[in-house]
Amino acid sequence: MCGIAGIINFGNKVSPKQLAQLAGAMADRMIHRGPDDGGVWVDKTGHCAFSHRRLSIIDTSSGGHQPMHSADGRLSICFNGELYSFQEVRAELEAKGHVFRTQSDTEVLLQGLQAEGLNLLSRIDAMYAFALYDHKDRSLVIARDPFGEKPLYYWTGNGLFAFASELQALTVLPGFDATIDHESIAGYLSFQYVPGTRSIYGSVRRLPPGCYLRVSPTGSIVVGRHFAFETEPTGLAPRSIDDLAEELEEILVRSVRRKLISDVPLGAFLSGGVDSTLVAAIATKRLNRNLMTFSIGFENTAESEHEDAREMARMLGTDHRDKIIAPDMLALGEQVGAMMDEPNGDSSCLPTYLLTQFAREHVTVALSGDGGDELFGGYGRYFSTLREAQEKAGDPAWQPGDVYFSNRILVYEDRDVERLLGPMPTGNAALLRHLRDTVNLADKPLLHRLREMDAAHYMPGAVLPKVDRMSMRNSLEVRAPLLGMEVARFAARLHPDECYASGQGKLILKRVAEQFVPRAWLDRPKRGFGLPMSLWGRDELLARTRKLCLSADGQLQNWLPVERIAAFMDHQTQSYSAYQIWLLFILESWLRTHPARSPPPAKALSPSRNPVPVPAN
Repeated sequence: MCGIAGIINFGNKVSPKQLAQLAGAMADRMIHRGPDDGGVWVDKTGHCAFSHRRLSIIDTSSGGHQPMHSADGRLSICFNGELYSFQEVRAELEAKGHVFRTQSDTEVLLQGLQAEGLNLLSRIDAMYAFALYDHKDRSLVIARDPFGEKPLYYWTGNGLFAFASELQALTVLPGFDATIDHESIAGYLSFQYVPGTRSIYGSVRRLPPGCYLRVSPTGSIVVGRHFAFETEPTGLAPRSIDDLAEELEEILVRSVRRKLISDVPLGAFLSGGVDSTLVAAIATKRLNRNLMTFSIGFENTAESEHEDAREMARMLGTDHRDKIIAPDMLALGEQVGAMMDEPNGDSSCLPTYLLTQFAREHVTVALSGDGGDELFGGYGRYFSTLREAQEKAGDPAWQPGDVYFSNRILVYEDRDVERLLGPMPTGNAALLRHLRDTVNLADKPLLHRLREMDAAHYMPGAVLPKVDRMSMRNSLEVRAPLLGMEVARFAARLHPDECYASGQGKLILKRVAEQFVPRAWLDRPKRGFGLPMSLWGRDELLARTRKLCLSADGQLQNWLPVERIAAFMDHQTQSYSAYQIWLLFILESWLRTHPARSPPPAKALSPSRNPVPVPAN
């Protein structure tokens, strides 16, 4: 697990020495992503530079040093992630005559790409963001893993094209435009993260999951897709749930086995929920791994999950460690808001930071249960929407997309955004309309549409960035066996009835898990990994946020009239939403600690008269 960055220098406007300095400065902003090693490389023509920060996991020797170059000198690579299936791919390449100099999975990826091009991406099991430079045609390709486990941003300006694992690395570049427009603010308020290909900065774009981007020597950019989670309308051929569970179990065994490969200490998160329990059960009961597991708990609240995790650890026989804490949530929130490369208002960022910090005291790699809800249908908001769809059958006024993209998944509904910003910015309005219309389109079963939607947007927008940023701040690698490609392709072919029935979700996962733990345990009400509500302290949170936002040095005032902020706070005293206030608290904390410019006043709240639909990805 690492941090990567790079620059294409069009017209050689920057000297090779300056290029190396810039690339090095970008990597230095991400040392937390790779404290073990670092490297900077500039090609001999001064056209391209790569920089890298390394967290050594596979082949911890100098053989894994990056940037790495092919034996013939044609290709150079900068790689962040893990190629879990590197042993199989390496064996295939060796059978074709390839010779390897190291034990690194990076070299396997490099030689695989040299042999097969981007076609390789359709068959590997990996999480990644990488850049590949071809010295022969002077082209650059950057690519991102299927679900967006690893981040990748890009920026063009001042005669440069640049990419990086984190936004803050791009801010060191000459001519970087740190303007934050109202589209980004509106998107953040609606979704709790900046959605789609946008970033918090108007000048920076995010490469979508499952996509690659090619830059020509002259600067033309083409974006293509190598993967999308697309469900099959009819599902698998009719089979019993037991047959399906047997097939899935073997797939999961292969996925977990690959994720257990590590040259450094490895453990797993354990909450007591279905997903983390199943991952730990496969590792301990099927693969006979002595597994160290981790959880955290909060003092003086019945909402803490640590007792469930302890009981599950006893059932599975893991070497369990937990830590019971009573942190100052608001002080920690300001700290976390400041360390994020862009704002993420998911309240579970804080417990994720604390959990990864605790786990890093013992291990360098941890397995998680991420992906189970999206791929196998586990969210309560799915169940509510499905029940309502049955109740409203035949009512043309009821539309599932309009209901789903309301307070079921949005933190700020449209009217709440407008209470703060005035007229909804047209880009965010168009995106919301597009997402609602996509769910409304009855081309597939409703549950399939909801799973696809969250896999394409919510998971790479909120869930996976939260895990990546919080874990990498603690230099901990997190692996998600449920996001393995074979697992995803199996999940895509499931029939809705194999995921959900009678108010219960993830039916097929539970059928696999009940071989290891009692079914009654698996059917307990789902609990999210967020801050226990009893720790939010309504009066304290609202008062602290009001003070931060309305003080003389409040930064949000550069985007929103202070009168509107004050009116919104007054409204919250009557109609309090901890999650809405939390988003403002995190945003204000972030703005105080990062480069940020507001747009010109004349453009501040002026929506376009001709909204243009925004692609879903």
